[in-house]
Amino acid sequence: MTSRTVTLLDVARAAGVSKSTVSDALQGSGRVAEATRERVRAVAEELGYRPNSAARRLRRSSTGAIGLHLPQTATRLDYYMNLAFGAVARAQEEGLDVVLLAPAGGASGRVASRVDGLLVIDPEVGDSAVPGLLDAGVPVVTGERYLGPAAAPSGAVICDNAASLTALLDHVTERGARHPAVLAPAGTSAWATALRATAASWGQEHGVAVALRTVPFAATPQEAEETTLALLRTDPAVDAVICAPDGAAPGVLRAAATAGRTVGTVSDRTAGSTTSDRTTGSTTSGRTGEAGAHPRTPLLVASCVDGTATRSAEPPVTAVDLRPAAYGRACAELLCDILAGRTAPDTVRRHAWALETRASTAPPC
Repeated sequence: MTSRTVTLLDVARAAGVSKSTVSDALQGSGRVAEATRERVRAVAEELGYRPNSAARRLRRSSTGAIGLHLPQTATRLDYYMNLAFGAVARAQEEGLDVVLLAPAGGASGRVASRVDGLLVIDPEVGDSAVPGLLDAGVPVVTGERYLGPAAAPSGAVICDNAASLTALLDHVTERGARHPAVLAPAGTSAWATALRATAASWGQEHGVAVALRTVPFAATPQEAEETTLALLRTDPAVDAVICAPDGAAPGVLRAAATAGRTVGTVSDRTAGSTTSDRTTGSTTSGRTGEAGAHPRTPLLVASCVDGTATRSAEPPVTAVDLRPAAYGRACAELLCDILAGRTAPDTVRRHAWALETRASTAPPC
């Protein structure tokens, strides 16, 4: 059957059921036994059946589109662009278009008439558009939980943000840090709130004074540099800086260079020579006998969000890979499953992250 389009009738014959049963089973509707539903889906997948999305939309009077609401800062952050691409790719597989909603838009009635469902990513309590979107009368999936008072979403995809920052703090401690600092994001998203709370609770649990500084949710490298310089001048004992905002970590590296702090392992090559260690990105002088030339405490640098800026920095920066494209796919997939009746409302799914260790946290000598 690979030479022509596979139809509902083909699936019905192969599964030994009626055409209407196949339709109900694939759409999650009707009174179909779960065993039959699973068998029909397995046969449809084996035959390569793809639903006629145009006909399906006509039957259910749908718009054939879902809406995507991103934070206002999204346009200049790689993370959200990659997330959006992932959501679009998954929606297209379902025959759905994606409508990018204006950040300040609050006309929920008009939105509901144009889309079948909504994706609301990193909803902020202070975002005036979010309550209207959650109450727009269509299924809504949030990327991370919404912490404000509003109608509950139909589903959510969440990351364990407390665990990711805990992993970074544990990592820099294992690499020798004794006085870490966290540049935590401002704002009222679940991500920002979890990072600030975790920095404080981790310090209390481990008996370590974590220097917590708040920076804008989408802090620029310049803002991260200024904050880090002020931090190192007022608290020179800081030996690790974990920067939360996407793309801001290079600013921490510049601050370290300005403050004369080596990032990563200190080179111990022959005295009297100036060397550059490409593995750690450090440049040191062996003339330790000269005034002001004795080595200072190395500074370990890490980021809560991986991306081009952390991977291409010199040295490359240890970071949490939140897998934004896969996250966008997961959010769109949950919304598609709810729209098709494959998943019950109120479903919460978890998204995995990974810690990518690089030269910026190489063990100090």
